[in-house]
Amino acid sequence: MKKFKGPPKRRSNKNKVRAKKKDPIFVDGERPRPMYVDYKDLDLLTKLTNRQGKIVGRRKSGCTAASQHAVTLAVKRARFMALLPYVGD
Repeated sequence: MKKFKGPPKRRSNKNKVRAKKKDPIFVDGERPRPMYVDYKDLDLLTKLTNRQGKIVGRRKSGCTAASQHAVTLAVKRARFMALLPYVGD
């Protein structure tokens, strides 16, 4: 007679390979020199902020560290110029 061992354990699938996210700042797959994000480009900046108006992190946006820093500066400038809200809905 077999003993009851409890519920079956879930196995994590370690073989899944995720596609690397593309950096939204790169132009034609190349890093722009100098790294600059225009604070007047509201289409790009709204993609990189969430509904509450917070800047989306690097893991979700796919930005590199340098481009994330440029995005942060651009969002802060756009907020100061009243192009983006400090607080969302």
